[in-house]
Amino acid sequence: MKAPVFGLDGEVKKNIRLPKVFETPFRPDLINRVFWAMFTHSLQPKGTDPLAGERTSARSWGVGHGVSRIARVKGERHPRAGMAAGVAGVVKGRAAHPPKAEKVIYKRVNKKERWLATASAIAASASKELVLKRGHRVEDVQIPLIVSKELEEVKRTKDLIEVLKRLGLEKELERAKEGTKRRSGKPRMRGRVKKEPKSILLVVKEDKGIGKAAKNLPGVDVVLAKDLSVVHLAPGGHAGRLVIWSEPSLKCISKNVISSSLRILGKA
Repeated sequence: MKAPVFGLDGEVKKNIRLPKVFETPFRPDLINRVFWAMFTHSLQPKGTDPLAGERTSARSWGVGHGVSRIARVKGERHPRAGMAAGVAGVVKGRAAHPPKAEKVIYKRVNKKERWLATASAIAASASKELVLKRGHRVEDVQIPLIVSKELEEVKRTKDLIEVLKRLGLEKELERAKEGTKRRSGKPRMRGRVKKEPKSILLVVKEDKGIGKAAKNLPGVDVVLAKDLSVVHLAPGGHAGRLVIWSEPSLKCISKNVISSSLRILGKA
């Protein structure tokens, strides 16, 4: 496969041959499974106090009072006196099946499967059909999109927006901006103020300022080529994310990922 390399002015500078990893067969089943396994690695175990809701003086009155034998709070002449407590299913009772900190939420996946899933997701990012299917607005954009090494040195958000517009990604930037929603209520109280759609992924060899420039663009992420994984390439387990590659980053894709792709292609 060959692909053009664009400059920051949006003009084609030259054509290059893509690495063999871009020819890896598309495996949506493997990509989805590996994504959710790796997603669990960022989760923090959580659970309730085992005695939560059970620290009460409640005792059963027994029989002969014309009421059920459920445990009731002791005392009199105060609001809680005589109310059921210490069990599930009653007002201010304990939780029936609370989350437990000892629950195993960390899922493991074979390393060769992880490498192959990453290789497959890289190949999927070079398919215009899959990129469009994922919702990106790239009807008039070259896929895969490769930009010269000067991209890594862009330091200002204003300059990065101009570069993306010259590459024909103005509609994609608008999609991400319009899709950003501000939450209210409980999620907002817990810090989940915004809900942003995933947009462009910038893959670079070195971050010489591009990370800071892309920080305030909704849905835009920056990742080093050596750290690239399914988590970046297929958010939600769905492959076909719009990726912009810097030219040097193509040579820094993990050797393990490349060897996995060559193995399945029978060229190792």
